[in-house]
Amino acid sequence: MAFKEYGNYDAVGLAELVRKKQVTPRELLGEAIARTAKVDPQINAVVVKHYDYAERQIDRGLPDGPFTGVPFLLKDLDLLAGTRTTSGATILKDFVADHTGTLAQRFLDTGVSIFGKSSSPEFGLMPTTESRLHGPTRNPWNLAHSSGGSSGGAAAAVAARILPVAHASDGGGSIRIPASASGVFGLKPTRARNPLGPDRGEGWGGFSCGHVVSISVRDSAVMMDAIHGPEPSSPYVAPTPERPFSQEVGRDPGKLRIAFTDRSPYGDAIDPEIATAVREIAGLLAGLGHHVEERTPELAADPAAVMATIVGGNTALTVRLIEQRIGREMTDKDLEVLTLASSHNAKNTSATDYVAAQLAAFQISRALATFFETCDLFLCPTLCSPPLRIGELDTMSNDLSHIAPILRRYMPATAMFNMSGQPAMSVPLAWNKAGLPLGMMFSAKLGDEGTLFRAAGQLEQTRPWRSKLPPVSA
Repeated sequence: MAFKEYGNYDAVGLAELVRKKQVTPRELLGEAIARTAKVDPQINAVVVKHYDYAERQIDRGLPDGPFTGVPFLLKDLDLLAGTRTTSGATILKDFVADHTGTLAQRFLDTGVSIFGKSSSPEFGLMPTTESRLHGPTRNPWNLAHSSGGSSGGAAAAVAARILPVAHASDGGGSIRIPASASGVFGLKPTRARNPLGPDRGEGWGGFSCGHVVSISVRDSAVMMDAIHGPEPSSPYVAPTPERPFSQEVGRDPGKLRIAFTDRSPYGDAIDPEIATAVREIAGLLAGLGHHVEERTPELAADPAAVMATIVGGNTALTVRLIEQRIGREMTDKDLEVLTLASSHNAKNTSATDYVAAQLAAFQISRALATFFETCDLFLCPTLCSPPLRIGELDTMSNDLSHIAPILRRYMPATAMFNMSGQPAMSVPLAWNKAGLPLGMMFSAKLGDEGTLFRAAGQLEQTRPWRSKLPPVSA
């Protein structure tokens, strides 16, 4: 295989070439490293490079799995024994993991070679990836814009064709937001579908989960087949899928009942190009034979207020554990102002306030469950304004009052599906006149990734996106 063809394949396709001995894992690794050298100086997506780790993996012999020999990036929040994991934080810039997380091990078991870590904002707190430690990760479609967050490095690397699939995680939209901003496919699975141990039973009160972003729908489905399922420490399990997820891609979705809106869940008007794109996709779905109607769920509580309390409490615990390990109080030389402020605010929040936020999240979940009794899918924009410009969110500012209004305008609809635990995906179906991607978000009932994969497969065939390349591309 001429290496110029590398970018024509998704991860399943590259693994098939390895199985047929048309290319070796070391050759694929070499190509991924060469592509990183070519484009990463511009986008800053691969912030921890441990090529020697991947080479040792190959030398020892990779497991026989669905992605044997495929290069892979782990998000710089998850632990991989013997490698640096910074979580985007200055205080952790030299931290080396002494064990491997369950999800990372399941990735290893698929046969991938993990050659580095993709960038994240500090502790994954922001929908843009601009940590003080590593600097901004730029959007391959326009370097003045953010690639999204918190899995911004993963999405930028996949969009720029460094590799076809990469680890991502989502606590309030962090798979779907960068997938939308960077023009790739990203599905947030059902709560507890994929493991979070051994150090956590759940993340952010059950809001957070891990999976991947990818160029193709089938890469996401095949990966989920390989990594899903409980572990001994799982506090609960996701509903059992009807069949392997990979068998859903390409399967006739039937006539789906699809509700849609081109407005923010707060009722606010959104960017007009995004609103037009939503209506265009709704028309496309109707043309495919689905029943499409305009309506939206009514939420019983404010998702932003819930997130502030739940995430703040979890951030405060993270800061406390670091302080206990280091043996001193953290300052703004160690952690960003936003992180410290979130932790400080949480200390002024009572246990009763935290439980009240959990109850509000349940009320949101209940309202969404009721809404989905009369539809199979809900379509809305992943983001309600185009990808943020670099520097628009400043986590080191002494005045953080600019952040909440931007978040409400930018990504008002993603977090509610973390609260409900429902699966949701961002599909790269539109671009604005400036050439920036506009992802469309589809959500389904709890446990029903199958319907999402069937719909995504149909859309991928009807309105393909893989051949669209950003200006910064390997």
